[in-house]
Amino acid sequence: MELDQNPETIPPARLLIGPPHGPPSVAKTIFWNDREFRAGWRLLIYFLFVFLIVLVETALVKALHLPQISVAGVTATSIIVQDGISLIAVIVAAGIMAMLEDRPLGGYGLPSESAFGGRFWQGIVWGIGMITAMILLIRAFGGYSFGELALRGTALWGYAVLWGAAFLLVGLFEEFSFRGYSQFTLTTGLGFWPAATILSAAFGALHLGNRGEDRIGALSVFVIGMFFCLTLWRTGNLWFAVGLHAAFDWGETYLYSVPDSGLVAPGHLLNSSFHGPTWLTGGSVGPEGSAIAFLVVGLAAVLFVIVYPAK
Repeated sequence: MELDQNPETIPPARLLIGPPHGPPSVAKTIFWNDREFRAGWRLLIYFLFVFLIVLVETALVKALHLPQISVAGVTATSIIVQDGISLIAVIVAAGIMAMLEDRPLGGYGLPSESAFGGRFWQGIVWGIGMITAMILLIRAFGGYSFGELALRGTALWGYAVLWGAAFLLVGLFEEFSFRGYSQFTLTTGLGFWPAATILSAAFGALHLGNRGEDRIGALSVFVIGMFFCLTLWRTGNLWFAVGLHAAFDWGETYLYSVPDSGLVAPGHLLNSSFHGPTWLTGGSVGPEGSAIAFLVVGLAAVLFVIVYPAK
């Protein structure tokens, strides 16, 4: 592993959360390790900061009457608002923790010097490639039809850009939430892959809250989450995963116009349709609920390990 900041080789924290001086005690053992607050306590403090920041942001969104995701469905603008404020919350909370822990914010997975650089665009290519492979394989077995264009003219390009912005925020928010500060911190307590497994399981479980999602779809999200962790392990930061995540969701929702984790949104390119058994198409879940998804992600993981060898 060659992470931009390896949690296992960092020096002890020097500010506020370092262990107190004095002889060992029960409280000291419960709250501190030999360098700082234990990982679980730091994660709890981080989540508290996120919660408080989101409370303030939500009040502002309601006061300003900005678009919000509701039971009626999702739109690109509502995703931009929701994931935009959520991204601000997790970044600001991580910034506070970075000061408390005396660590650079970029060490939690999104170093500014790598922002939207080569790894990000490589992830974009992989994301489009993976969703395209899924759709074409489902089509090869008779489960997908492209249909006709649903958009034309300025609406076509306008929605392409709008959904691009929306899913960029989704990629940044979800990757940093599950594989940024949380992954870094749990790694210091449990090790990289146990932390990755726990957080990817949470990533999949939370998707069960989407209308149209099911257990197979959530399991697929878990597997995809573990693949994202592999890209973090091999590339050293989250920029590849952000690009892949954003491009995959954009291709799913806009380009191929199919359900994304059970969600169907307006402003998609095609009047496409699924037909055939659920194991093939994913049904209401979309391609992520298809057996094809597990095949494509598995093959992508093998290819990724070959293209990005361990250092």
